Amino acid sequence: MDPWSESEGKRAHDPIFQCFSQNQNHHQPAENCCKERSVEAVVARSERSTCFWVSGPIIVGAGPSGLAVAACLKEKGIGSLILERSNCIASLWQLKTYDRLSLHLPRKFCELPLMPFPADYPIYPSKQQFVAYLESYAARFGISPMYNRTVVHAEYDEQLLLWRVSTRTSGTMEEEVEYASRWLIVATGENAEVVQPDIDGLQEFPGTVMHTSAYKSGSVFTGKRVLVVGCGNSGMEVCLDLCNHNAEPHIVVRDAVHILPGEMLGRSTFGLSMWLLKWLPVHVVDRILLCIARTILGDTARLGLKRPASGPLELKSLSGKTPVLDVGTFAKIKSGDIKVRPAIRQISGRDVEFADGQLEGFDAIVLATGYKSNVPFWLKDRELFSEKDGLPRKAFPNGWKGENGLYSVGFTRRGLMGTSVDAKRIAYDIEQHWKAKGTRPDVFL
Repeated sequence: MDPWSESEGKRAHDPIFQCFSQNQNHHQPAENCCKERSVEAVVARSERSTCFWVSGPIIVGAGPSGLAVAACLKEKGIGSLILERSNCIASLWQLKTYDRLSLHLPRKFCELPLMPFPADYPIYPSKQQFVAYLESYAARFGISPMYNRTVVHAEYDEQLLLWRVSTRTSGTMEEEVEYASRWLIVATGENAEVVQPDIDGLQEFPGTVMHTSAYKSGSVFTGKRVLVVGCGNSGMEVCLDLCNHNAEPHIVVRDAVHILPGEMLGRSTFGLSMWLLKWLPVHVVDRILLCIARTILGDTARLGLKRPASGPLELKSLSGKTPVLDVGTFAKIKSGDIKVRPAIRQISGRDVEFADGQLEGFDAIVLATGYKSNVPFWLKDRELFSEKDGLPRKAFPNGWKGENGLYSVGFTRRGLMGTSVDAKRIAYDIEQHWKAKGTRPDVFL
């Protein structure tokens, strides 16, 4: 007996699924499986059970990655169910980003599969334009996630040969609902939870302390001394925003960092890098980029911004650390409007002591310390994902597929280009299973 037939037989004798297999009136086509009204209606009609079998894939996360794989599946006639803990698509972009944010890469490198950006969009679309693009994308492919569903546990059932996904709904009537499917696609991404640094005295700081996920605009900090902890793209851009609103920003640079001009030789730095990599090895491209960067920016080390030993592309490949693409911050550092400070030793009241012994007072601290994956907290799997950092154990392009119908999308450390590659692979792989099964993708509720 093949595994699918075996799971069909086991499910038929499992009490939690009998209400689905015995009541044919609850049979719906796959394209309806992620329409909240349809599922809610079934919940109301089936109060005895809180478990639903979804014969299409279950996707966890309605960010760009979840939308991309859902669209690729839809193109092949395969419906899916997207579970999203927030109340909107792309919640990181909509709810946890600052107002002035725009794409740091040209739009052609940030398109999702099957739909380009509108032709009238600028090369670097704004946050609002990118969100509008995602909303249009979801509408075009009929993608309707189930919102306010936080996945608290997902585990493969060896007896039923299915993934069982437990969720908790938010709102006035919290309830726990379980879904089961042959396929589980993890699309929660690399930026699911904020990283909070462990700094001595931070909890007792009397001024404002916020993560960049809560930062919107520097207008509330006008005239104030603000310490930004973290020197990645977000930290650098927040400092520029603070400058533009007449605050006094200082930025903590603890580790070496690569700063590159946003454009080189009349092209985007990223676009130039991709073009050079067609002909030259990574280490040669890195040398070219650093040579041009030094010509344009000068010696960044003189300003407290030491460069790592590895080149920017090599470092990105090895550690996932993205180089900073300058949007105007470096000129403010050179002029002294933004001051660079070393690592923090401790905080006492409003005074911050740095590693070089200097002591300065601040009105606010903004933590630009990034995000991390939350997969280990809810997914019971030790093969595809690392329990240490919640990322696939295998590097791109080999980290998209695990065992027993488990997939990952959006964990490539290569932005939306990597997401598109994995989304297409996942959709193709699941399509082959559908063809082998010999039926159309239906959802039994």
